[in-house]
Amino acid sequence: MRATGASGAIKKKMTGYVGFSNYPNQEHRRSIKRGFSFTLMVAGESGLGKSTLINTLFESKVYPAKDDTVVGMGAANAQGSNNAEGTKTVEITSVSAEIVENNVKLRLSVVDTPGFGDSINNDQAWKPILENIESRFDAYLAQENRVNRSKIVDNR
Repeated sequence: MRATGASGAIKKKMTGYVGFSNYPNQEHRRSIKRGFSFTLMVAGESGLGKSTLINTLFESKVYPAKDDTVVGMGAANAQGSNNAEGTKTVEITSVSAEIVENNVKLRLSVVDTPGFGDSINNDQAWKPILENIESRFDAYLAQENRVNRSKIVDNR
């Protein structure tokens, strides 16, 4: 398939079309090869089935099974995050998993908010979640403003 021209340069014959119309196909192949990153935040009261929804949605065990020792305790002792007034605080946890389906990698990061909406007065329950989201965007912006941006980690 190679031919040598008069100037000595090697000319290669193209087997497919090269142009702007082929660019979506090239991006598709590159994306499939590289894989995808996905961050998902779930918020809700304890016991609503957030973990079950995520495990069912992605057909894998992203969240481990709940411990049976928590069932015998009271609701106040099970969370262990009560302050002196008896209101629960929202603690934000992140679970990461890599899922492969049909040779396509998905790096899934699930941000869970246990304790959100569990107290009687939920006026300020959203503040820790908002602070977490803003800190993730600030961290990404700090990485984007660096001189060397080749290894940006996106946890937004």
